Amino acid sequence: MKQKLIIITGSPCVGKTTIADLLYQSYNNSAFFDGDWAWCVNPFSVADPRLRNGDRVMSFALDNYLQSKFDYVVFSSVVVLYEDIRRPILEGITAQDYTVVAFTLTCSEETLRARHRHRGDQGECSFHWLHLPPHPGDHVICTDGRSPSEIVREMRDIIDATN
Repeated sequence: MKQKLIIITGSPCVGKTTIADLLYQSYNNSAFFDGDWAWCVNPFSVADPRLRNGDRVMSFALDNYLQSKFDYVVFSSVVVLYEDIRRPILEGITAQDYTVVAFTLTCSEETLRARHRHRGDQGECSFHWLHLPPHPGDHVICTDGRSPSEIVREMRDIIDATN
């Protein structure tokens, strides 16, 4: 079996970290990297050129896990919705012979607003990321009214069917 790099992206509060954590725990010989921590800076601006350093951190971490022969490497990040960010991160990986399986999680504005409140965020809930088109080729999964375990089962069916 080829190693699988599993990318999970979508709006903040859509469930990426929860799903990624459960997914990686569901597979033996797996690793999980939350790429949003590589971009955790204050103040935050997508236009900040220093964030390219965070992209290199993501490439390094993912490459390290793949080179370490984990069968499943789960990677979640909001920023890999953008092709001009995802592509260089993947190009920075030197490991060979692995398959990428990517997911964009989505939900309704109502669900996002409720999750934002539940998380205790004090700021305004932004729908910017929610309304971006999914990355081409990603499997799109709506998380409305579904438990994390249901979503993980659906993702595993797709992942396990991928060569």
